[in-house]
Amino acid sequence: MSHDQSNQPHTFSSARSPFVPLKAFNFFLYGAIAVFASFFPLYLQDRGMSKLEIGTLMAIGPFVSLVANPFWGYLVDRLENTRRMLILMLAGTLVLAQLVFQVQSYTMIYLTMIAFFFFQSPMFAQSNTMILGYIDGTGRKFGAFRLWGSIGWALTAAAAGFVIDRAGTSPGVPWLFTGLIGATLLLAVVLPSLRRAAATTVVAPGGFRKVMSNPTFTAFLLLGVLVSIPNAMNGTFMTLYITDLGGSRELVGWAVFSASILEAAIFMIFDRFFRRRLGFMLICLTSVSVLFALRWYLMSTVTDPMQIVYIQMMHSVTYAGYFYVGTHMTSMFVPDSFRGTGQALFTLSWSGVSGIIAGVLGGWMFDNFGAPMMYQSGTVLSVIGAVGFAAMGYTFYRSGQQAPITASGK
Repeated sequence: MSHDQSNQPHTFSSARSPFVPLKAFNFFLYGAIAVFASFFPLYLQDRGMSKLEIGTLMAIGPFVSLVANPFWGYLVDRLENTRRMLILMLAGTLVLAQLVFQVQSYTMIYLTMIAFFFFQSPMFAQSNTMILGYIDGTGRKFGAFRLWGSIGWALTAAAAGFVIDRAGTSPGVPWLFTGLIGATLLLAVVLPSLRRAAATTVVAPGGFRKVMSNPTFTAFLLLGVLVSIPNAMNGTFMTLYITDLGGSRELVGWAVFSASILEAAIFMIFDRFFRRRLGFMLICLTSVSVLFALRWYLMSTVTDPMQIVYIQMMHSVTYAGYFYVGTHMTSMFVPDSFRGTGQALFTLSWSGVSGIIAGVLGGWMFDNFGAPMMYQSGTVLSVIGAVGFAAMGYTFYRSGQQAPITASGK
């Protein structure tokens, strides 16, 4: 797939429509990562790892993504073939996952996880780039495709919880993850390629420097780190919190299900009412950050694992809202020629630096002070993020500026 720099419509290289396999691709991709993100920490705990060891191991992913996202983002912009790059990422993830689930020593699992995350961590960012590329000039909405990822995440997590509760984390987690990633790879292969309608310009190096030259975009990314640290803590340790409170693996699946099942509706609502105006976006981000703060406060007061299932329903609004607005805000700030780089940076702010901090700091706090204290710290960080986004919105309101200045100066 490639991007059309001339603003003329894209043409598909065959008569096949990409839209049905693209929806299925998102369904299985997000389903696979739901199994990994939700049940792999339990798999590690069953192998005898402590909370800090699990958090440190999961922090490898965000750490590796600091290199992997720029690397793959540059390749996508340079080679202008997101689909082919995603096929390579999926194939690498599939092969390396087999090693991750086979190794026995801590040293080897750390080493294999580094290689695994190099291929796996950029997939969400570049799948968004691929969706934007396929729908460019078609009049179709981003949310109509991304919602299939939410449906896949929710339904797969619920089914996986049922299976793993009966089969155990081993072999349940390895077999489910392998099957879902394999299906995603096959769907990527059958997607039609995308050609430009006109000649384009080769992307020059220095994309990150050009994109980060916008101070407002940089501030947006930094505030996103604050808001995403507690979200990453929850993503890593929520399943362990449930089992510590006496919940089953099946209840873990239902907690993940409740977190995602309404995301599809949220994406459809945003598709209907979303406005590409900076002031509106900053109001949305402020509101979402406040809801994040409320969510983490409620998590700090939990006494029964079933309460977590109900609180997790807020994820559909908080995460989906931030993800949707952030993806579109990034596309407004970043020129089309650096689209892959821009989405990589957005992903780095959401799951890179913040994920490293969340894994190590969250694991340490969970081990030494308990989950309630970990969630209380998340409440404070989300409040700071809300104040920051509100201040940005007020600054733009006072200046009368409604549209962002892109890295290209337009």
